[in-house]
Amino acid sequence: MTKTSAAPELFTQAVAALKSVRPRPELQLGVVRPPQRLAPWAFAITAEVNGPADVLATGRLILLHDPEGQEAWDGVLRVVAYVRAELDAELADDPLLPTVGWSWLTDALAATGAEYTALGGTVTDTSSARFGDISGPARTDDLELRASWTPVNANLAPHGEAFCDLMASVVGLPPVGVTMFSQRQSS
Repeated sequence: MTKTSAAPELFTQAVAALKSVRPRPELQLGVVRPPQRLAPWAFAITAEVNGPADVLATGRLILLHDPEGQEAWDGVLRVVAYVRAELDAELADDPLLPTVGWSWLTDALAATGAEYTALGGTVTDTSSARFGDISGPARTDDLELRASWTPVNANLAPHGEAFCDLMASVVGLPPVGVTMFSQRQSS
């Protein structure tokens, strides 16, 4: 939290709701220091998950609270999500990737019943090539999703669950309760 004095009740309730989220076992969540100066009150969690094809995704979910509100927020609370994942080159070349990436977020928010307004963001896919003495693979492809929205109340558990679902979608994990069959090895 960004201040040491007593936090407003709405902010305290919103933080408690985020802390109540229990992610699936593959996803690791942790509380981290939030960004400073974006709002009088802030709280942040980080996430990391590995997918079935060794796709690694990292993310951050930030709660901002300004008791006086901000015009662009259309409210006094704002949730900011950031997700970054490494991709294989074939997926990175798909021209629909940004649209699909955005649908992972909107579908997750809808599936958890998260109520919000003022949703906006970007999905960026990048390719980097290494040359010379820089170690690592010759080419890497990444997806970055940045989004923010205004929750309609302090019940942020559905928003936290949607963030967890988004992280799982980015790395290709099946829905909870669905088992993936591994490829059979011929002998």
